[in-house]
Amino acid sequence: MTIRKATVDDAEELCGLINEIIEAGGTTALQDPFSPEILADWFISGEFAIVCHVAQAGSGLTGFQFLSRYGELPEGWADIGTFARQSPKIPGVGTALFAATLSAAAERNIDVINATIRADNTGGLAYYEKMGFRTYNTLVKVPLADGTPVDRIQKKYPVKKERSVL
Repeated sequence: MTIRKATVDDAEELCGLINEIIEAGGTTALQDPFSPEILADWFISGEFAIVCHVAQAGSGLTGFQFLSRYGELPEGWADIGTFARQSPKIPGVGTALFAATLSAAAERNIDVINATIRADNTGGLAYYEKMGFRTYNTLVKVPLADGTPVDRIQKKYPVKKERSVL
C-alpha cells in the first residue's frame, strides 16, 4: 500500500468509495452522494480543503483522509475526515493515512486536529481513539436528513505534542 497526495484526477474513483459508504448508512454524517466535482471541491482543491491523502493498493484506491477548515473552528485547528473502502477492507489503511496527515498538519502549523464522529459509528470512534484522539465535547441530538437525532462526538488531537519529538 502506498500513500500519496490526492489529485483532482482521483475524484471519480473516490466518489465510488465514499458514495458506497453513504449508501450503506450508519457511519457518516454525510448523506448525499457526491459528484467528482463536489468531492474535489470539498476535499482536494476547494477553498476549505487543506490536504487530502489517498491510500492505494494495487491499481485501486482503498481510502482517503483529508484536513479542512469548515465552519467556526478555533484558529490553528483543522477538521479531519477518513473514509476507507468497505469491501474488501484493507487492514492498516487508516493508520497509514493518519501518519501522512499528521505530518502534513505539522508542516502547515496546525495545532489541533478535530474529528466529529456520529455517536453510533462505533468503528469511527474506535479508530480515532486508537490514533490518539480524545473526546472533548458532545453535540447532542443533531438531526440527520430524515430528522433522526444522533449525537456527534468531538475528539481532538494535539499536533504540537508531535512537533516536540520530531
